[in-house]
Amino acid sequence: MGTDLHAPLRRNRKTGSRRPGVLRLGRIAGSLCLFAIGGFSLYTAFRGDGLERAKPPAAEEAASQASGKPPTTAADQAADGMPRADPRSGANVEQMITGDGSVVTKYSPRPRDGSGPVLVDAMQIGQDPRMAAQPNEALLEDTAFGRLPIVGPDGRRPMDQYARPSSGARGIRIAIVVSGLGLSQTGTQRAIAELPEEITLAFAASGNSLQRWMQEARRGGHEILLQVPLEPFDYPANDPGPETLLTSKPVARNIENLHKAMGEITNYTGIMNYLGGRFLSDPAAMEPVMRDIGKRGLLFLDDGTSAQSKTAAVAKGTELPYAFADLQLDGQLDISAILKKLDELERIARKNGQAIGIASAFDESIDAIAKWSEEASMRGIEIVGVAALSSDPRSP
Repeated sequence: MGTDLHAPLRRNRKTGSRRPGVLRLGRIAGSLCLFAIGGFSLYTAFRGDGLERAKPPAAEEAASQASGKPPTTAADQAADGMPRADPRSGANVEQMITGDGSVVTKYSPRPRDGSGPVLVDAMQIGQDPRMAAQPNEALLEDTAFGRLPIVGPDGRRPMDQYARPSSGARGIRIAIVVSGLGLSQTGTQRAIAELPEEITLAFAASGNSLQRWMQEARRGGHEILLQVPLEPFDYPANDPGPETLLTSKPVARNIENLHKAMGEITNYTGIMNYLGGRFLSDPAAMEPVMRDIGKRGLLFLDDGTSAQSKTAAVAKGTELPYAFADLQLDGQLDISAILKKLDELERIARKNGQAIGIASAFDESIDAIAKWSEEASMRGIEIVGVAALSSDPRSP
């Protein structure tokens, strides 16, 4: 076959000719690439980033130049001995505008003032559970009638701060309000201890030990309302109390009585009527009261018992967040009857997407609501606070 099997490998074979020119060209091309990359890196390093730094507002800029610190607000005051800090208190925040108009926000760390731990108040809707029993100091003002709710310097409202956060899902949502807390010690205690935290609790302004009960309810995760007595049609035969708001009283007197009620507790998202058929049917009497409620960042819940209520018209005219109850759940004090009403409330919610039910803190009501609530989530129902279902001018 002409092949020597005993010859060493590759011996007597022709070797391919070497191509030194190709290798030399490869080295030259690689060197040129390295020079190009290095030159581009130097160019981008010394060239401007093309970002225009946005100037801070004049007030903030002046404060920053004077003290080197961001402006402080009443929200920085201490709560329970531990300072409360804004979410951005540990960061330098710089906004820059690119050539195409896009805004780029740059965060860099900076030390906070003082020493020791702080509570960072980062929630816009709802309140940190660790602080739920304590009011946000920036949302209160001291008056002759006590500490009354106000809108904070940053625009945050009590109805946002103290609302129970919801999922935001577009499913079936139901709010259940158990009212009359504070009137009966045993009923109040049972409602707070046994009702699921999703249930909204309404405290009567004429109740006892309201601040203590409020704190327990907030620690338990409940959203709360304040019930204010309003004039019913059969007043004075049916008298809600000595400081009832009346259509016959001057506006200043009704506002004074409203403020006395508001000063009883803190941490509520809004006001709910206690009786009040006649008062809610009189727009002239309602308007200044509802305007004051809305100005303070609160909502108003109409219990839906008066067919002549003008709440919707007055609320829209005063830009007041409001809601209507769809059903009274415990007109008949029987667990089976209340469960049927809850099923009816569910049917309303499935038709409209949401519904609000009202009950009182009776034993039968508490037992029925607790039982029904356990099964509701398995049927795709989300129980939410009243604030989540209110008609709010800020989010039409």
